[in-house]
Amino acid sequence: MKGIILAGGAGSRLYPLTLVASKQLQPVYDKPMVYYPLTTLIEGGIRELCLISTPHDLPRFKQLLGDGSRFGVTIDYREQEKPAGIAQAFLIAESFIGKDSVTLILGDNIFYGGDTFQKAFADFKSGATIFGYHVNDPERYGVVEFDATGKAVSIEEKPKAPKSNYAVPGLYIYDNEVVAITKNLKPSARGELEITAVNVEYLRRGTLRVQRLNRGFAWLDAGTSSSLHEASAYVQTIEKRAGIKIGCPEEAAFRSGLATLAQLEQIVTAMPNCEYREYLAKEVVAEAKRLTK
Repeated sequence: MKGIILAGGAGSRLYPLTLVASKQLQPVYDKPMVYYPLTTLIEGGIRELCLISTPHDLPRFKQLLGDGSRFGVTIDYREQEKPAGIAQAFLIAESFIGKDSVTLILGDNIFYGGDTFQKAFADFKSGATIFGYHVNDPERYGVVEFDATGKAVSIEEKPKAPKSNYAVPGLYIYDNEVVAITKNLKPSARGELEITAVNVEYLRRGTLRVQRLNRGFAWLDAGTSSSLHEASAYVQTIEKRAGIKIGCPEEAAFRSGLATLAQLEQIVTAMPNCEYREYLAKEVVAEAKRLTK
């Protein structure tokens, strides 16, 4: 399975911050926002990644992430010249996807808690898998309606009268049919290729699975100034309380077996003195060495 991080868009809801840097390069507590979706994919064992962003911002992402080797992955970069919906990513990355299945994660979505995604990646065989997360304001999202048996029966994009409180968060898993499905989509009233339309087509075919995320799972959408602040506060609280880092791709690569202890130690040694390096050196490298003695 291959992975796409969609980090495009104008980021107008974060203005004037986005005059300085792309939305997905904004800090969420102590790391760039893009580190969080990157870590989610690495934790799931995804080794081949494609990052899609604007022509203006791509050089900054390349400077930040490089070719992905220090995280044990490869990163391809593609331009999104003009935002035209989430599903447009499958057309931009068509040659990258090839004949494989693919997972798409939005660059401003932060997930924490449990191994639901890792299991979903490992168990995926065909069709589509999306997720449902209980929210108080479902009218802002794609909304899934379930029948009495828990089976998804409808999906609507930002409905005025939501049929449930289950929103679809920004991580989706598809088989290779997603490219052909996207090619046959017609732009919505706002001129975009809607990801909800892709999900509705899989639902029509009877090959859509919707997994409800449990109450211990956290989904943060850091697309506005308020939600960006809330996400930073959440991450800071968890990290201070638990003594671990959320969204640390170097650690994720090591714990997923994509990087050896020697490689991680070399990466840490090259970092400047900072809290991030101190965490990796003391809490990850030193602890791993202690356990191997």
